Order: sequence, then structure tokens, then C-alpha cells
Amino acid sequence: MLLNPNPGNIIVGLDVGTTKICAVVGEVIDGEIEIKGVSTSSSSGLRKGVVVNIEATVESIRNAVKNAESSTGVEINSVYVGISGGHIKGFNSHGAIGIRGKEVAFTDVDRVIDSAKAVYVPLDREVLHAIPTGYTIDGQNGIKDPEGMIGARLEAKVYILTGAVTSVQNLLKCCEKAGLEVIDIVFEPLASAEAILTDDEKELGVAVVDIGGGTTDIILYKDGWLRHTSVLAIGGNHFTNDIAVGLRMSVTEAERVKKQYGHAIADSIDDLEEVEIIQAGQDRKILRRHLSEIIQPRTEELIDLIKNELTTCSGYDIASTGVVLTGGGSLLAGLDRLAESILELPVRIGAPAGIRGSGEIVKNPMYATGTGLVLYGFHAESGRELYPATFNGIFGKMKEWVKGIFR
Repeated sequence: MLLNPNPGNIIVGLDVGTTKICAVVGEVIDGEIEIKGVSTSSSSGLRKGVVVNIEATVESIRNAVKNAESSTGVEINSVYVGISGGHIKGFNSHGAIGIRGKEVAFTDVDRVIDSAKAVYVPLDREVLHAIPTGYTIDGQNGIKDPEGMIGARLEAKVYILTGAVTSVQNLLKCCEKAGLEVIDIVFEPLASAEAILTDDEKELGVAVVDIGGGTTDIILYKDGWLRHTSVLAIGGNHFTNDIAVGLRMSVTEAERVKKQYGHAIADSIDDLEEVEIIQAGQDRKILRRHLSEIIQPRTEELIDLIKNELTTCSGYDIASTGVVLTGGGSLLAGLDRLAESILELPVRIGAPAGIRGSGEIVKNPMYATGTGLVLYGFHAESGRELYPATFNGIFGKMKEWVKGIFR
């Protein structure tokens, strides 16, 4: 099949995760995004969302992109990449500028966000996102879009996300070695939220819990603004490892057994139901309830950590519509019911929906981040950036740093 030469209406999201690399290809048709194809490959070069083996990560990225090219007939040269990991930290900041009684212009909005970004950041960290969370003009708060309004003083509340410089460098280096230009990098749960949340949920208050292989990301929205983010260093791989140790089997077989037979609530499993497993190279049968008894304690531990995080950041006051679980780890049977019981909040599983042309391709929580990255790119290229003032400093520097290596 001949590949189209990098058409400008193609947008590709690359979710570089601990257990899988996912490439989602979207095409802009009549001013709307349409998903053309999805490809995944196993990932072995990352741990807890951070690159630990560059060559393995590069190979996984190449496989995912090659498969996406084969299925869509599009040559992929540039991507929007997701980033996660425990090194990502967020905090609130505040900026203010004088506008001398004139109309607020978009340049004034940029200036006030830059003012909020003028905070001390350690040398080994850099600002990734500076996301507005509310504007005030002459003491009048609750303003969502100040452009065109008149006043003397413009203030902005901004949520700033920072990351470890080396982690970003290594991710960019992997993409560059795989022959890809990185257009932008996005904190993964922000991308996921764009694919799975409704405007009403963002307005009324909601928590998104993105359960990946190595980490669990939490973000909260209220009044349409981002309110909090955090990363827990626990994910689906911990469940898999527990099964591998508890049943004395390979990690690969443990992953298969978890996906096929795993359940978060042991009491909901029939006492006599058996499942087939491969143990020491032999086919054997075990009680499915026994498998669930291994999984449930780890599940409860994860939900307790989520509950503690929600309590610490006043999440119970913010997330009035409840919790949306997404990511591959959310597919564990019974997880939503157990989470609802422990968190004492409404819980639903979030998958991309309402996207043109996607059919059943991306209607799966494991594709939420990749699809969200495509949506992010679509908004950015349409001039409707979701998170403006992104990577103004680090991104340009990191791209030049990586280019310097391969000249």
C-alpha cells in the first residue's frame, strides 16, 4: 500500500505508556475530527511512566506507528505525545497586570499568564503546562474569558504543572530516534479528560482517575476549570505481579489471566467456578475465587489511596457528580462497584464517545489518552488551544537539545 505524504489534515496522538504504546490517527474532515485507525504495541522500556530503556521504547514506538501507517495508509511523521509519571507535580499560582482602563486583548491574557508563571522552579524541573483556572478584572472574579472586557487590572489564577527535565528529554529522544517530530507534549490525564468527560461534568465537578500500567493519575474539575492533579505510583502492573507471585506463573500468563478472569470482588464469584491457567508449562485449573482473593486486596489498596488523595485535596467538595474511571486498568471486572462502595461517590467507566467515524474502534477506556491527544491537537491547530502557554520554555529547549544529538 502506498502511503500518503504526511497530509496536513492528519493528527496523530501517541500514548507512551508503561505497558503499551498506542497510536491514534485522526483526520480533520469538514471542520471535525474523525478517527481513522488505532494501533498498539507492547511497551517494555518504561517503568511507572518514565523511560528506563531508550532502545526498547524506541522499538515499541516504531512498531505502533508502523502498524498505524499500515492500517490507515498514512505516513506518520509528527505526533502529539502524552507524558505521565510521579515526577509530574502541580501547584496553584497567581498573576496580575495593569491594563489602564482599556479593552483586554489576547496579548494581555498571555502577559498575565506569563506573570503567574514567574515563580521559582528548581533547576532540574521546568514548567510543562500553565493552565488558567479563573480571571478577575478590578475585583470582579468568576470571569472565564476576559478578552474584550474593560478594566484597569487583570488577574489570573493559574494551575502550573512541572516535570523533571530529564524525563522529558528522554521521551523526546525516543520519539526522535523513532523518526518522529513531536509537535507538543501533554500531561496524559488532561488528554483523557477531553475524550471522556461531558461539559456538565466539568462544570458541576468531577474526578477523573486514569489507571494505567505503572501509575494512576487523578485530576479534578469544577466550574469548567482544572482544580487539582496528582500521580500515584501504582497501576495495573502491580495487580499482574501479585497474580504472578501468588500463583507462581509468568508475568505474561498472569496478565492474560487477569484480563480474562480477574474480578475485584471475591464474594461475587461462584465458589465452584474454575478457570484454566498455565503453570510451570502445564495446563491446570484453579478456582476463579482464589484469583479474585489475590486481586481484591490490591484493588482496595489502590482505592484507599485514591480516597486519601480526594480527602487531602478537598476532592469530595469538588467532585459532586462523582468519579470517572478510565485507562486500561479500569477494565477490571467489578472495579467500578468496589470503588463506588469505598469512595461513597457515583462511579462510571469513561471511554471516548461522540467522536465522528470512530465506530467501535476507540470506545474503550484504554484508548482514552490517545484519542484525547488527537482532540488536543485538533483544538490547537484550530486555534482553540485547551491549555495555552504550554511548553513555552522547556519545549523549545528540549527540541533543540534532541536535534543536536542526531545532527
